[in-house]
Amino acid sequence: MPHAKLYLNIFLVISPLLAADADPPLTPREQRMLERIDTLEQRLAAIESRLTPAAPATAAAVTQAQPSPVVPVPEVKPPQTGGFLSDTTFNMTLDGYYAYNFNQPVGQVNLLRAYDVLSNSFSLNQATMVIERAPDVAAGRRFGVRVDLQYGQATETLQGNPANEPRPQVYRPVFQAYGTYILPVGSGLTVDFGKWSSALGIENNYTKDQMNYSRSYLFNFLPFYHFGFRTSYNATPWLNVSYWLVNGVQQSEDFNSNKSQAVLLTFKPAKSWSWNVNYYTGIENRSYAPDLNPGIPTLPTQPGLSTTVLPGPFHRLQILDSYATWNVNPKWTLAIEGDYVVHHETTDAHVSAGAAYARYQFAPKFAFAGRGEYFSDRGGLFSGSTQALKEGTLTFDYLPVDGFLMRAEWRRDFSNRPFFLSSSPGILNNEQTTATLGLVWWFGAKQGSW
Repeated sequence: MPHAKLYLNIFLVISPLLAADADPPLTPREQRMLERIDTLEQRLAAIESRLTPAAPATAAAVTQAQPSPVVPVPEVKPPQTGGFLSDTTFNMTLDGYYAYNFNQPVGQVNLLRAYDVLSNSFSLNQATMVIERAPDVAAGRRFGVRVDLQYGQATETLQGNPANEPRPQVYRPVFQAYGTYILPVGSGLTVDFGKWSSALGIENNYTKDQMNYSRSYLFNFLPFYHFGFRTSYNATPWLNVSYWLVNGVQQSEDFNSNKSQAVLLTFKPAKSWSWNVNYYTGIENRSYAPDLNPGIPTLPTQPGLSTTVLPGPFHRLQILDSYATWNVNPKWTLAIEGDYVVHHETTDAHVSAGAAYARYQFAPKFAFAGRGEYFSDRGGLFSGSTQALKEGTLTFDYLPVDGFLMRAEWRRDFSNRPFFLSSSPGILNNEQTTATLGLVWWFGAKQGSW
């Protein structure tokens, strides 16, 4: 067709010129031109005859002349480079400190501290690797996995502590290890299984995400982690509901055959503030005596699995925990926490405590933060003796570059009775004061809080 149209246009242009000079004899060139035009006319007539559906007998020919129908081609996504590694983050943090206790305590021990436990010693709080491949529903991936491997003093506070685990040697380096699947229910029901950091209390494990270097009494007292199922669902754009079914508090392996439960509500009516209300309950006493530092097993099973039954009694632990955070503006952040904990081992054993936080980012690389806390330990659930504890903490941040944080901190602990260690064995003080320099490095592709 394009050639036919071209020939027709040539014919229309030159035909008047030829007609105007029809009387003189034709030159050889003109004769060849007329023959060419005649040939073009014949070709054009043949094309028109094929395009005109004159009779059913030519239907097959017409059909063959029509353009072939366009067949939809499935969209071919560009190949992903790196495979699963393209969506997997490898992150590391190194957290060390030097603390000085002005009590010069026997054994260089800072009492009631979760992480900064030693005085006058260059110390490694933790070296941790976080490997994570988070779910991405938009990319068609509803599952994910996260593993946190931890080494250093922090492991002795957490999963390496025999007060927490019947077999601490098995789980010592594993701070978190869980898999995730998002069920296609409503806005998406997230289900986790494994070991994960507790959401009871406003503070968490990683120093870079906290306002202060040292942790509060409440962090040291409330659960550090759980093992079991965790579900989460966004009921509305401003309300998230979570439910846990777990072995218990600090139980990678259940040691009493009872399961504990929790319900957590997170309210986010605005981007600048959030409020959490959490309730946890369960039987937490041990049914079996731990077999620490086991040798060759006496039964055909793994070392450390105990069959020594403890008679009880067994009591229910109940935790009511609430905290709120308000980002007043880009410079000011305020937070508050309150807890009530009862464990009916004795008639009146309970904890009532509260903490308040403030942080001021006065320059891109500099910030001040403060924390004040009151902790009523009735029956000694936390400290081992009935007392009223208070602490005040001031922290100065210097962030030379993203990924390296220097923290200078002053903290003073008080009690209404002699409790804290002094330089003399057997002599206790009502207070302890520490000055700490914390150095934290981190890197990796994981964004936000770890």
